[in-house]
Amino acid sequence: MAVQPWRKGIVTDIIDETPNTKRFRIKIPELEVFDFNPGQFITFDLPIHEKPSKRLRSYSIASWPNGTNEFELIIVLNKAGAGTPWLWDHVSVGSELTLRGPQGVFTLPETIDTDLFFICTGTGIAPFRSKTHYILKNNIPHHNIYLIFGTRKKEDLLYYDELSKLHDEYDSFHYYPTLSRELWNGHTGYVHNIYEKLLENKQDARFYLCGWRAMLDETKKRIIELGYDKKTIHQEVYG
Repeated sequence: MAVQPWRKGIVTDIIDETPNTKRFRIKIPELEVFDFNPGQFITFDLPIHEKPSKRLRSYSIASWPNGTNEFELIIVLNKAGAGTPWLWDHVSVGSELTLRGPQGVFTLPETIDTDLFFICTGTGIAPFRSKTHYILKNNIPHHNIYLIFGTRKKEDLLYYDELSKLHDEYDSFHYYPTLSRELWNGHTGYVHNIYEKLLENKQDARFYLCGWRAMLDETKKRIIELGYDKKTIHQEVYG
């Protein structure tokens, strides 16, 4: 894959998704169409350090290819870091950002011939929102899609109304949000109990994991213990 050049992105909208998470919509004026594969990411070069290597921050694309030069990111504030506080304090609608992309191979197979399990925590939901919409809106042949999303409290649920609507509209899409630190009318606890229950029949499946390292390691271990080949597991860590 050819290395993408650095380009100028213009922020077109900023939406507060949760108390500590924002959606940034960005367009690339020099391109008529920003084309990418669902699951890829972009990298910012932010003015936060003298060394270039310490200025780079990468984020999965949360939108799906739609024939325009705009895309969306969903970013959680890390007050202990340097990148997201700068974005919070210095970026507004109309701001220019230096970026490179698309990059990455955390993408869908050419043919979807098994059930898909998208297992994630926090903003790890971004590539799965992209993949889900891409499959459903383009009528890509597929089996069942299970999106299992873990977070702490209901206020932290990202894209909740949107994904619940897809769950109601498409028989093949199954959305399982679960909360680890709050009781509500949905699933509680961690993601593991949900996918283990869904895999009781040991159906053919392909697994995509995105989130914190501890969740990825535990999920991969459990899926292999269920009898699945590690080659069916694809993962992307953040943080």
